[in-house]
Amino acid sequence: MKNVMILTGAGQIGMAIARRMGCNMKIVIGDKNLENAKVVSRTMNEAGFDTTPTEMDLSSRASIMQMLGLAQSFGEIAILVNAAGVSPSQAPIEAILKVDLYGTAVLLEEVGKIIKRGGSGVTISSQSGWRMPALSAEDDALLATAPTEELLSLPLLQPQNIRDTLHAYQLAKRCNEKRVMAEAVKWGERGARLNAIAPGIIVTPLAIDEFNGPRGDFYKNMFAKCPAGRPGTADEVANVAELLLSDRSAFITGSTFLIDGGATASYFYGPLAPANL
Repeated sequence: MKNVMILTGAGQIGMAIARRMGCNMKIVIGDKNLENAKVVSRTMNEAGFDTTPTEMDLSSRASIMQMLGLAQSFGEIAILVNAAGVSPSQAPIEAILKVDLYGTAVLLEEVGKIIKRGGSGVTISSQSGWRMPALSAEDDALLATAPTEELLSLPLLQPQNIRDTLHAYQLAKRCNEKRVMAEAVKWGERGARLNAIAPGIIVTPLAIDEFNGPRGDFYKNMFAKCPAGRPGTADEVANVAELLLSDRSAFITGSTFLIDGGATASYFYGPLAPANL
């Protein structure tokens, strides 16, 4: 029996992280599109890793539980890498909330019940949640701690309170980060740690969809006017994930790490500030 890594989302960021941390582990790769999972699995297996692909719909508790059952059949789950999700240009409001918000909350909750003692996890959030105005303390607490099956019924997540798909995405990512804080407390009871990473513009197929979508010019302007002056790469996200998943970050849990080339800083205090656009 091996230690097991769960990788949800068969994309560039998730694969980059798995390659850093997955040596000598069994890696279960879950994706809604089984063909995507098979492609990443084959690529990694041909590089010497031990992976198994499976179909996994993050919007479905039953599908999540099925994936976790498969993972446990190989050994104890020691690492979670959640890189699954949809973007504002890929899905309607309802799907964004069901996948990015509800599904992530369910996954973090259920893995937290079975994670190996001393295990660790990261979930991929987004810079987008950092640009949304602050919510009330009550709303923050509800996003962090409301029972998962009640999340989508919260008043602030009702259709009349959500402007568009970008707003839905921002709410989902704000929820991810609040949920990480609350779940980190529970994971800590098993000596395990949980953190989030909030990437900015990272060149992936999802980002390319955004570049070609209705907000494409906005995103291109964002990385052009951020301090780094460019988009990031999946391996740069993996640099931070490698730290967070390793024993070198034994004192870090319940945190979110912003990796955006300074775009958020520029949004508040530089040329990306709304007043300057």
